[in-house]
Amino acid sequence: MKKTIIALIAFTLVLSLPSRAEEEAKAKSLGELLEMVKDGKVVNARLNAQREKDFIDNKARQQQAVRDAERQQREEEATSEKLENQFEKNEQDIAAQQEILAKRLGSLRELFGVLQQVSGDTQGVFEGSLISAEYPGRGQWLGEFAQSMGKSSKLATIAEIERLWFELQREMTESAKVTRFTSRVIKVDGEEAEQEVVRIGAYNLVSGGEYVTYDIDNQVIKELPKQPAPRFVDSASDLQEATSGYIPFGLDPTRGQLLALQIQVPSIEERIQQGGTTGYAIIALGIIALLLSIERFITLTMAGQKVSRQAENAGTPDTGNPLGRVLAVYHENKDVDSETLQLKLDEAILKEQPAINARIAFIKIISMVAPLMGLLGTVVGMIVTFQAITLFGTGDPKTMAGGISQALMTTVLGLVVAIPTVLLHSIVHSRAATIMHTLIEQSAGLIAEHAESAGK
Repeated sequence: MKKTIIALIAFTLVLSLPSRAEEEAKAKSLGELLEMVKDGKVVNARLNAQREKDFIDNKARQQQAVRDAERQQREEEATSEKLENQFEKNEQDIAAQQEILAKRLGSLRELFGVLQQVSGDTQGVFEGSLISAEYPGRGQWLGEFAQSMGKSSKLATIAEIERLWFELQREMTESAKVTRFTSRVIKVDGEEAEQEVVRIGAYNLVSGGEYVTYDIDNQVIKELPKQPAPRFVDSASDLQEATSGYIPFGLDPTRGQLLALQIQVPSIEERIQQGGTTGYAIIALGIIALLLSIERFITLTMAGQKVSRQAENAGTPDTGNPLGRVLAVYHENKDVDSETLQLKLDEAILKEQPAINARIAFIKIISMVAPLMGLLGTVVGMIVTFQAITLFGTGDPKTMAGGISQALMTTVLGLVVAIPTVLLHSIVHSRAATIMHTLIEQSAGLIAEHAESAGK
C-alpha cells in the first residue's frame, strides 16, 4: 500500500511539472519525495495563475474583436444601402436614357433592323456564291457587321451602309460577267497549282479546259474527280481558249446541281463493270457472234457473186465456186439417165451445203443464249441484293445498289447482244439460203434439160 501511494505521488509530480516532463524524477528518501511534491505544488499554483491571467487577457481581446466586427458590419451595411440607392438611381437614369434614345431613333431603328437581317441573309448567299472565289472575305465582313448590329449600343455607320450597298450591287453585276482571274486550284491528287480560272457569272468555273468546283467550307477551288460528257468538256475548253465572240457553252443554271448529276452518270465502261462476270461473258459471246457474222457475210457475199457469174456462164464450169462444182458433176455425168443424174447432182449440192451453212447455227445459238445469260445475271444480282438486305437491312439503299445494278445491267447486255445477233443471223442465213436456192434451181434446170434431150 505504501508503494502504491509513493507511485501515485510521483505520477502527480510528473504531471504537475511540464518543464520536467522529459526528465526522470528520482527520490532517494521520503523526505526528498516530500520536498519534490511541495515544489510541484508551488509550480502548479504559479502556472494556474498565469493561465487565469492569460484567459482574462484573451477575453478582453475577444470582446474588442467583437466590437470591431460589429462596427465594420455597421459600416458595410451603410455602404450597401448607399450602393443600392445608387443602383436604383442608375436604373432610373438608364430607363430615361433608353426612352430618349428610342424617341430620337424613331424609324431608324427599323432601318437598322432591316440592315441586320439583310446582312445575315446575304452572308449565306455570298459564302455559297462562285463570285466569292474571285472576291474572298465578303461573307466574313457581313457576319461581323450583322453581329455588331445586334448590339443595341452599336449603330451602323454611313460607311458600313454604303459598303453593304456596294457588295449587293457587285454581286448582281458580277453575276452577269465572264471574267478571268488567277487562283489556287487543288488537283485531284492533292497538289496545288496557280492557274487561270474562268468564271461564268455565278454559275460555273472553268480551269485548264475543264469544269472545276468551289469548295464552300474550305473556300478553295478544286478539280472535279470526274468530268461530265465530252460535249460539255469541249465547250468548256473552247470557252477557256476564246478571247472574244460568241462561244456555245454548257451552263449550269442550278449552280452546280446539274453538273453534279452529270458527273454521277456512269460511263459505258462503268456500266459494263456493273454487270460483273456474267456481263463480261455476254459481251464475249456478242463479240464472237459479231466476228462470225462478219466472216459469214463476207464469205457468202463473195460466194454469191461467184455463183451469179457462174450461172450466167453455165457452159464453162469453174470449180472455185459451189455452182461450178455442181456443173462439173453434171458435165461428168451427161451420159447417165435422168434419175441417176438427179442423184449425182443432189449429192453434189449436199456436199456444198455444210460449207455454205457453216457457223450460221452457232450465231443463232448465241442469239438465244445471250438473253438467258442476262436472266442468269439478273438472278445473281437479286441474290446479292437480298444478301445485303439480310446483313444491313433496308435502311440504306446504297447497300442494295450494287446487286440491283448487276441485275439490270446483265439483262440489258443480254438484250443488247441478242437483238443485233438475231438480225445478223437473219442476214447471213438469207445469203446462204439464196445460194442454196440457186444451186437447187440450176440443178433442177439441168435435170430437166437432160431429160428433155434424152426424150428426143
